[in-house]
Amino acid sequence: MRQRFMWGWLGAGLCSVGLLATVMATFTAVTLGDPSVAAAADPGDDELGADTGGGAGGAAGDAGATERKSTLRWMYDSLGIFYSVVFLSLSFTLVALFVMNLLTARRESVVPVALVEGFEAHLNEKRYQEAYEMAKNDESFLGQVLSAGLAKLSAGYDQAIEAMQEVGEEENMKLEHRLSYMALIGTISPMVGLLGTVQGMIASFSKLAQAGGVTPRPEELAEGISTALFTTLVGLFIAIPAIAAYNILRNRVARLVLEVGILSEGLMGRFQGVGAGGAGGAGGAGAKKK
Repeated sequence: MRQRFMWGWLGAGLCSVGLLATVMATFTAVTLGDPSVAAAADPGDDELGADTGGGAGGAAGDAGATERKSTLRWMYDSLGIFYSVVFLSLSFTLVALFVMNLLTARRESVVPVALVEGFEAHLNEKRYQEAYEMAKNDESFLGQVLSAGLAKLSAGYDQAIEAMQEVGEEENMKLEHRLSYMALIGTISPMVGLLGTVQGMIASFSKLAQAGGVTPRPEELAEGISTALFTTLVGLFIAIPAIAAYNILRNRVARLVLEVGILSEGLMGRFQGVGAGGAGGAGGAGAKKK
């Protein structure tokens, strides 16, 4: 468990660094207010500036044209420090949870083939204590279920099946509990984006309300609108893969849990005629445990 936790956060760190580098490489090259675009849009500015002797108007236009702002910088300014930290934390946690759940939902972690073959071989040779020790030392889902069944076999087959079901429900709850955090992120991210949308629209309309009948500058209104749109965009960008990954992993876990139930009942089915106090050699595993 500790190893899966470490690999999860390590994977989250690597993915976050790679994603950040990709975003910076993509959006830093895209600029707003590029002087070449401005010159192409109005080629007559140079002639007008030459006729007027390079007045103050021309100088102000050149100064405005040379101002450039990358899309990445624009996005950060629109989100602000609060939303930037919140979305980065959500995305980092999502990647860590995805890696940990992916490692947990592997077939080797839930239904290892080596355990099934070894456990069945011990039962065929009537080495029940060795079968119990093998299942007990295995940290997989199936290993915990089988060891619980053998430990209660001395009390009867029905009690053994009941113990297996209890352990199976407990292990299943652990898997679903960890998966539920991914669904929680998928639900929270759009809500945070909606919060930013409302805040940005309020900021824009407050500019209109405080203008006193004077039309505010477009860039003043664009600040609030940018906050509204970018928070919504980033919130959906996190929520969509979170919900998709959650449903895919949940279906995989459900299939593996069903397989654990079928295999465990099949392996323990040979003790179906065992009653309380009549387990014989099979009950010795549980007795030695106690």
